[in-house]
Amino acid sequence: MKNEFTLAFNEVIEEKQLPKDVILKALESAMVSAYRRAVNASNAQHVESKVDTETGKVTIFAEKEVVEEVMEETTEVTLEVARQVNPEAQLGDMVIVESTPTDFGRVAAQTARQVIQQRIRDAERQAQLDFYSKQMGEIVSGVVQAVSAQGLTIGLEMKAEGSMPRKELIPGERPRIHERVRALVAEVKDNPRGPQIILSRTHRNFLRRLLENEVPEIYHGVVEIRSIAREPGERAKVAVSATQPGIDPVGACVGIRGVRIQAIVRELHDEKIDVIEWNSDQAAFIAKAISPARVNGVYLNDRNAGGKTATVVVPEDQLSLAIGRDGQNARLAAKLTGWRIDIKSLPEAASDVLNRLQKDEALAAVAEQEADTMVRVEELLARKAEGRPLAPEEFDVLVRFVDRVERRSTVTPAAEKAVVDEIEVARSLIPADAFELSILDSGLPEHVAYILQEAGFSTLGEMAVQMKVRPDDILRLNGIGPRALQEINNLVTALDERKAAEITAAEEAALETAEMEPVSPEIGEPEAIVEAVIEEQPVEIEPPVETLVEAISEPEPVVSEPAVEIEVEPEEEETSFDKLFELRTPVIPPAALDEEEEEEDGAGSQAKKKGKKKKKHVQVEYDPEKDQTIVYRKHRRDGEDWDWES
Repeated sequence: MKNEFTLAFNEVIEEKQLPKDVILKALESAMVSAYRRAVNASNAQHVESKVDTETGKVTIFAEKEVVEEVMEETTEVTLEVARQVNPEAQLGDMVIVESTPTDFGRVAAQTARQVIQQRIRDAERQAQLDFYSKQMGEIVSGVVQAVSAQGLTIGLEMKAEGSMPRKELIPGERPRIHERVRALVAEVKDNPRGPQIILSRTHRNFLRRLLENEVPEIYHGVVEIRSIAREPGERAKVAVSATQPGIDPVGACVGIRGVRIQAIVRELHDEKIDVIEWNSDQAAFIAKAISPARVNGVYLNDRNAGGKTATVVVPEDQLSLAIGRDGQNARLAAKLTGWRIDIKSLPEAASDVLNRLQKDEALAAVAEQEADTMVRVEELLARKAEGRPLAPEEFDVLVRFVDRVERRSTVTPAAEKAVVDEIEVARSLIPADAFELSILDSGLPEHVAYILQEAGFSTLGEMAVQMKVRPDDILRLNGIGPRALQEINNLVTALDERKAAEITAAEEAALETAEMEPVSPEIGEPEAIVEAVIEEQPVEIEPPVETLVEAISEPEPVVSEPAVEIEVEPEEEETSFDKLFELRTPVIPPAALDEEEEEEDGAGSQAKKKGKKKKKHVQVEYDPEKDQTIVYRKHRRDGEDWDWES
């Protein structure tokens, strides 16, 4: 029994290619199911099984209630038997005891076969799902098992089956049964019948993986694939660049005499592949993407309302080649570069530029400078419209004219400064560490991260800046849909929240620092400032109003004295500001009267000697009834004698 069970157990492990624990767990689960069927046990009852892989013996343990007398053997057990398992068991307790039925091995072998097979099948499906989930985006090889109107059924490793819908087949392909094909694992879904594996030969990453397999420089990272645009079965364009100096990326992909690229062309059912060198200068990159057509000039306008637009001017005989059959060449170039491309022939571009110079007021200065050339261009375009040929020198005149005007009118300094300011504002709203985090480590889905990397966004911060400035440019990328854009928006929103939290924390820290710093009295205390001003600029305070009133109502008493000769001396000191406004009784002092008399005498006083004194005709009396001091002075009227006048 030992050898037979061990051999059978190992044979199942070898055949199913599953771990030993998985097979053992499936076997134990089957034994539990067989026991429930054999004794008709309830699913609520706890049942366990143990399988000895050395002897093949199966032991069943079931949970039963401890009772005095057993009425139902499947759910009850006596106290004596229960205490053999648990010495502390009491009546009414639930204990797990051995409940292996007699001759259970033969019964289990008959009833557990389907359960074991089902458990093993489930384990196989889970293993297949785990394996091919890791193979997502990789090339797998399989054999065509069936061909139908819906697509192909392909047998893969681990006895898995993959399906390839008709839309994922390269147009023109007719695979046959038992033919081996290679395809990309595009999608893996979990299904009750097994993992659903969707294969594709039209996905652009299928071309990427083929290039990695055929070109060692790409596999080792010496040459990098920047962008891929593909129309399956027709044509594809691949932009590559070298990560090391001295490497020709196009030559490495093509190989000697095209041996490398021809192997990929045969695999893709003779699909034409154009390999071009990627350039950081977008104008030069677009010019190469239009190849094999020759280009006279590329003029970029990234502020157009319809998105980034590139105007490509080509010779008239190259126009059909630049556009391609059904617009295929221009369409692939637009997908490859991410720009909206407007292709014009040289006469058409010259006519458009001439029309703009004549009608656009913003180009008035340029039109004034190109006035002579505009006349010449009009003559050349008129001759071209008549069907008359132009000399090569005349075509050069048109090329230079279009180039000068386009370069002056596309970008202005003010517009450039506005774009730079907008980008700087957007960068200030993003955490600094986002510009150091690779886009591949940003948490976005792998295919979305690769698309953004191909578009030139190497870090998470660069992608976030583009989302804030021009989010439509990211939506226009080939492979970016609404779902991917929503995930990108969620990531940018998380960055905004983190930046807002950083700003709030910095403001709180600054506020706490300001509160902790002591305020200097020389600067911060207004009282000290006021005191300093008062000390530096003293202010004279006027006497209070009561003092002024007393001075008016109580004049100084004047004692009546006989007329006295008074000598008037000129005052050398200036009268102060306060004395001018001092309110006192209007009493004329003797000195003032003397001065008036001296003015009246005029010439007589000047004739006298300086040493003599003149008697003043002034008399001062005090009237007690009127409480006034009266001053009398002698006045001489014209032609009359002197008279006293008060």
